[in-house]
Amino acid sequence: MASAEQIKALVHSHFDGDEEQFYSVAMQMAAAAARKGQGKFAQELRSLIDQARTTPSIKPVNTPTPISRPRGELVDLLTVSYPKVRLTDMTLDERLANSLKRILNEQRHFDRLRSHGLSPRRKLLFTGPPGTGKTMSAAVLASALNLPLFTVRLDGLITRYLGESIAKLRLIFDAVSQTRAVYLFDEFDSIGTHRGFANDVGEIKRVLNSFLMFIEQDNSNSLIIAATNHPQSLDYALFRRFDELVEFSLPKPELIIATLKQRLASSDCVKVDFEQLAEAAGGLSFAEITQACDDAMKEVFLEERKCVKTSDVLAPLTERVRFHQRFVVKPPRPIE
Repeated sequence: MASAEQIKALVHSHFDGDEEQFYSVAMQMAAAAARKGQGKFAQELRSLIDQARTTPSIKPVNTPTPISRPRGELVDLLTVSYPKVRLTDMTLDERLANSLKRILNEQRHFDRLRSHGLSPRRKLLFTGPPGTGKTMSAAVLASALNLPLFTVRLDGLITRYLGESIAKLRLIFDAVSQTRAVYLFDEFDSIGTHRGFANDVGEIKRVLNSFLMFIEQDNSNSLIIAATNHPQSLDYALFRRFDELVEFSLPKPELIIATLKQRLASSDCVKVDFEQLAEAAGGLSFAEITQACDDAMKEVFLEERKCVKTSDVLAPLTERVRFHQRFVVKPPRPIE
């Protein structure tokens, strides 16, 4: 058997893309197996290594380049994650689920579409109230396509020095071209605000103009996602630059019930009136409903009770509704 150090060295060389080191470690493993009398295994391993050396390495266009973290100036502009969330982990209405499935289907057949002169959807605008799944959907796309998710740090992008923000934006789009991934511009309205607004800042206007130019010129293999809670404030010129406009909305009663059931499923005993809870949760987002369920389960666990009851979930739901009534502007009604 290979030693622990050999296995670690093999994994490290693969991750670093060092083929020669990879083959060297593999040959050492074959030699060690031969010394231990595992002749057949050693010969099979040597044959595989010889075959791999003589076979050209072909990387499909839709294969991601492994990256541990952004480097150089990109460190202050991008944060990276490798999500493992699945589409089935989300509670979605049919319209939204179909949109995400269509995007995934086109991305999975990226090369096939390009060979016929067609472009898959990859420039996406996500709009909707906070907590309705925009960021999570970006993570789902990255996870399903086995791509890293790079989130643009807008606090690092916008500076007070003339032209510096545009130079940083160019670096981001250079990365979009060089490394296939999902690039998320969250809270996009902070740079996409309508250029005619009276309080518009000159540098923001220049950044928006540059973004319009960069995204129109971009012909990479990456997915670019802009997410905003305030689509009404976006500049009109932005909308035609995106391949798909995906609208997220607050959950209707049936989706509230589905969210409650999904989140409470980890409890051993659930005795709740889902209809009553759905009525009480009207106007709340998926994230708020999920948090209320978590609060209820923590309370039950700490009190060493076995069952989650209606009152356990109703209390945190009601508290959030009261907060909305006092401090939060009324969000748009769910799409019928």
